Amino acid sequence: MIRQVIQRYGFAAAILLVLLVANIVMNPARFHPAAWGTLIGLAAPLIGAALASTPVILAGRGGIDISVGPVMGLVNAVVVQVLFLQAGVSSPFLLWPAALLIGAAIGAVNGVLATVVRIQPIVATLGVYLILTGVTLTILPAPVGPVPDWLKAMAGAYSIVPLAVIAALWWGLTRLPFHDQLMAVGSDDRAAFTAGVNVTAVRFAAYVLTGLLAGAAGMMLTALIGSADPNVGPGYTLIAIAAVALGGVSLAGGRGGLAGAAIGAIDIFLLQSLLTTFNVSTYVLQVAYGAILVAAVVLMALQDRQAKEALA
Repeated sequence: MIRQVIQRYGFAAAILLVLLVANIVMNPARFHPAAWGTLIGLAAPLIGAALASTPVILAGRGGIDISVGPVMGLVNAVVVQVLFLQAGVSSPFLLWPAALLIGAAIGAVNGVLATVVRIQPIVATLGVYLILTGVTLTILPAPVGPVPDWLKAMAGAYSIVPLAVIAALWWGLTRLPFHDQLMAVGSDDRAAFTAGVNVTAVRFAAYVLTGLLAGAAGMMLTALIGSADPNVGPGYTLIAIAAVALGGVSLAGGRGGLAGAAIGAIDIFLLQSLLTTFNVSTYVLQVAYGAILVAAVVLMALQDRQAKEALA
């Protein structure tokens, strides 16, 4: 068990350690313990997006949901423009459920398209991606603000609260049969079906869970930027998938978890911070994301091949 954990997360954890040390050396003031709350707030939307992307990937059958970023953007627009500025709703007990409901509803639509209608997941979620982008721009053609004060406060150390709730939720799920069924479906859906698992229901639930977590990530994004911006959310989509792959989650499904996705997201955040210190162009950042994704996928493929050879 320990060996499997090291094989799955060791690469991401080693990169995290190297990048953390490099950031502390190059920018000690920014990474002083007193500034950790601010850093958590800055990293929270990316971590949230990576966590949201994970359940459907674990469910297998090419379940990559590229609508996660647009869901975050739509939640940002609806919460600020529609509910707060237009309707005057400011209570967290109303805005948080609204954000989660929006995310879960979109996840359910993706789930129906991918598991019931059986459209290729990346094609289904690409269609939803384009629809959500258009709807968000219709609701909010240009950036607008502000946001409720309590939501601004979540941009700092309090941003750890929704992440901790997500971690607790996932921990609870790992104690339920659903988690084992999710892993079984992701590893071999035919064997899982033969064993009596409702493959369609499990995958549908994974899409709903991804949408729910994307709604939470949208609230973290809103807290960070302190306004509504229709152009920010979609940018998290591919970075989040790269973070998931870097964190040792198999893109083929059935192996990994939210802990690895979180580590991968922190790695990318630390890389962003380090390259920003050197005033590196954003174009170089894109090259770095692509290289990370390719390296992580190749490493996982090698690990999976070694595991199969060992079993043989």
